Amino acid sequence: MKRRILIWAGAALIVVVLITVWRPIELGFKPDIDAGSAVLLDMDSGDIWVNINGDVPMPPASVSKLMTEMIVLDHITSGTLRWEDRVPISAYASQMGGMSLSLKRGDFYTVRELFEGITIYSANDAAVALAEYMAGSEDSFVLMMNDRARSLGLSPNTVFTNASGLSSKDLGIIRQPTHIGGQTMMTARDTAKLAAALIHNHPDVLNISGRTQMQLKDKGLYVSNSNLMLPGMGGAYAYDGADGLKTGYDSQTGYCIAGSAQREGHRLIAVVMGAETYGSRFEGAAKLFDYGFFRDLHYGERVKHIIHALGIRS
Repeated sequence: MKRRILIWAGAALIVVVLITVWRPIELGFKPDIDAGSAVLLDMDSGDIWVNINGDVPMPPASVSKLMTEMIVLDHITSGTLRWEDRVPISAYASQMGGMSLSLKRGDFYTVRELFEGITIYSANDAAVALAEYMAGSEDSFVLMMNDRARSLGLSPNTVFTNASGLSSKDLGIIRQPTHIGGQTMMTARDTAKLAAALIHNHPDVLNISGRTQMQLKDKGLYVSNSNLMLPGMGGAYAYDGADGLKTGYDSQTGYCIAGSAQREGHRLIAVVMGAETYGSRFEGAAKLFDYGFFRDLHYGERVKHIIHALGIRS
């Protein structure tokens, strides 16, 4: 008994000593994220557990497609849109650069195929094609996006100017929607709220965002998910419990991710915006998830977790 007490006392002392030199996430301290902004949202309570510049608007790139997904799924649920509907590809949609499925003018694809292209591969041409089909034009779809943002309680700092999230610079000479000018901007807090609302209202979206690959049968095209945190992707960034949602890159902002992960029924939303490198957004999101899931443990479990991580046996 005395030996056990001494071991636990020694372990506690080691934890105190290592507070300033060991991994702060494992010790329950908020993580340091190397990015322009970051937010961790607890889906159970709706509370923000980590907020680093979370109310600063930034260009979100393809992360803004979460709103495009929301509107598509709203219409599927209401019955005004069907998965099997065939969508024509316009000349404008076929010109979208960046991530695309190389859709050709005059071709037809189902709503399901285009939605999978948005959700799994972040395809810009698929996003514009769906926007035009649903609203008649991308301009009109942008108005729908901003109306939905207000209905969800997103702040005035979040404004959508197109369906793809492409910046004016990345669009180049291609015409932009004109009803609302400027650049799409989102805050990390609003992005987390939008992601949480999307999952709450349309949980089936995770069955798509969690897939590692999609195909367009008519084109013989296979593309992989851009979210390397999915366990099925393997590799250095795979994270146990990750199942969505959206990545993005903007030449001004850098790399972004709005990630979702669930363990033992507890879901967290991690948003990282403006990371400097391709991989650092995934690393930042992993730090946020680690902190959130560790925080969720009861005190006694936390102590055991730390002792186990230190390699100490009783």
